Amino acid sequence: MSINTKMLTAIAAALNYLENAVNALNKKDEDLFTKNVWHVVAELEYALFLFSITLQNGVMPKTKADPDLKKAEISHALADANKFLRDAEMLVNGGKFLEAYENVRSARNYVLKVQEELSKRRREASKKK
Repeated sequence: MSINTKMLTAIAAALNYLENAVNALNKKDEDLFTKNVWHVVAELEYALFLFSITLQNGVMPKTKADPDLKKAEISHALADANKFLRDAEMLVNGGKFLEAYENVRSARNYVLKVQEELSKRRREASKKK
């Protein structure tokens, strides 16, 4: 299996878990939502690893600021991540690995912020008990 195929497989898996996370969010199943978000991040980390192998001799982009999700809703963050991943799929298919890397990295940052928000909510809920 080529590295491009592995990238596309990881992105597709992340999109599948992202869709499952959104469905769990709509059903208010917090445990399933948390599990799927974790899988999204895992797949995106793997995709970024594959990009780093591909771009090792290329110029890696400067890091952009992480998204500020304090005011954004979780569903909006997941929708943005979905858009970044859909764009990344097209870019990989077009051989534009640097741009695809940036999109996958942005999607990962959004989903990591969602994870942080989930952890924060759980801590606050456990303090109230």
